[in-house]
Amino acid sequence: MCDDLTAADNERFLGDAMTRRGFGAAAAVAGIGLLLPVPANALAIKGRDVTIKTPDGVADAYFVAPAGGKHPAVLVWPDIMGLRPAFRQMADRLAQSGYAVLTVNQFYRSTRAPFVTPGQGFDQALGEKVGPWRKLLTPDATSRDAGAFVAWIDRQAEVDRKRGIGSTGYCMGGPMVMLTAAGSPGRVRAGATFHGGGLAADDMLARIPQMKARYLIAIAANDDARAPGDKDNLRAAFAAAKLPAEIEVYQGTMHGWCPPDSKVYDPAQADRAWGRLLALLDTALA
Repeated sequence: MCDDLTAADNERFLGDAMTRRGFGAAAAVAGIGLLLPVPANALAIKGRDVTIKTPDGVADAYFVAPAGGKHPAVLVWPDIMGLRPAFRQMADRLAQSGYAVLTVNQFYRSTRAPFVTPGQGFDQALGEKVGPWRKLLTPDATSRDAGAFVAWIDRQAEVDRKRGIGSTGYCMGGPMVMLTAAGSPGRVRAGATFHGGGLAADDMLARIPQMKARYLIAIAANDDARAPGDKDNLRAAFAAAKLPAEIEVYQGTMHGWCPPDSKVYDPAQADRAWGRLLALLDTALA
């Protein structure tokens, strides 16, 4: 999960990129201004800003779906920098592949989105700003939110309720996916996390038997180097629960490598992880 150690790792990585390849290559590594590729046979889509009443307030969010028909839904939990243009772009790309996508501002109790400026990365100042907001996102609070978001999804005309829901999470959104799947096992059939933090904590492992979802867990190489036993504990917990789980360390990646506005964006590995996400959703939500 994003913290001071992550920020230091990423700064060293970017400094090395500048030294080895020069500014042009480092800018490419940083993912500045990149556009995600459009899927082959992309569907026409319609998106809108929405508000969702929860037990704790009113959350702002972005909902996008193919322009016609009903489709399986995906609930997206962003990383620590929240709902912003990069995550809207990712939602649009997923909708173009045939999914109704709700991307939420998990910090709605404290601020509306977006709260970062274009090109801003995670650093100590942002960590100090977001820190008090994060404290409000207890497992119980997140579970309440997840229940409200799933219920809202099921009321939308674009959603095919005969098919399961998927949920994805990035960085701090990883445990939120697990809480969503554990809280709505009858609806959530796919969960995917990307450089998620805290997934192998005891309270998260204890929730795995409550789930009925297939999983994809994509781990950053530097996160794995810091906690190499986490992937083994996760594999053991999913195996004990008899739930399919693809758990892999993506070599050469840094924490935060998936969003296209990340300073450590890795286009090749992010696209590979995206392909595995589509494979999971196609299988689990069929």
